[in-house]
Amino acid sequence: MINRLVLNDWKLLLRGWWKHLQKQFEDIEALRQRLDYQTYGLAACTLVASLLLGIGDVATRGAISQRQADDLKLMLDQVLPAALHDNDLTTATVLIPDTLNLTGQAQTEVYRATLKGEVTAVAFRLVANGGYAGPISLMLGIDRDGRISGVRVLAHAETPGLGDKIETGKSNWIHAFSGRSLEDTPVSAWRVKKDGGDFDQFAGATITPRAVVRGVASGLAFFGRYQDSLLSRGFHYDSTRHEPTGR
Repeated sequence: MINRLVLNDWKLLLRGWWKHLQKQFEDIEALRQRLDYQTYGLAACTLVASLLLGIGDVATRGAISQRQADDLKLMLDQVLPAALHDNDLTTATVLIPDTLNLTGQAQTEVYRATLKGEVTAVAFRLVANGGYAGPISLMLGIDRDGRISGVRVLAHAETPGLGDKIETGKSNWIHAFSGRSLEDTPVSAWRVKKDGGDFDQFAGATITPRAVVRGVASGLAFFGRYQDSLLSRGFHYDSTRHEPTGR
């Protein structure tokens, strides 16, 4: 409704401007004798282009927002199995300032899965730094016992054919994290095999998987730090103590 009202306002403005412009151009030959003819023409073209861009932005803004919401839901469904929740994951969120920079963000939005009112798992975005072509954005799902329920890549700029094997559409490598936790996999094992750890690297591309493994391990550490609070029914962030508390 709001978009329609805005579009109507644009139409009325454009129609009024066009009528004014027609009056100015009734005697085109006389107008051409004026030195400012080309200036007016250029200004008119610029104004029309700006109006069209504004209308296009208003018309597509809603569609883009809906697409982003759909993409988020799809990603959450991949890292948090349907059997773990009966709530809308996109609305059950809490925001935690990450003072230790474990997720690579100043604040981390955590999506909480609940089943019959009990928190069963959480998911959150994290940024794995140190990729070959820059940071790698991930979505990490963890059940209430601290085990990984899923990891997916949200965005990256790694080399096609090499580093992009972190995507599920390119290989099954990312699934190796599922079921892992900091309890059954010691800290020293959260490395690629080339560095003495448990996880495979790619032929010709070690930097990318190394960054992802390090990022996932850091995400588990973030969950471990705030686990009790995140899994409690009542969640409160105490800004005076700079930490979340459950009740």
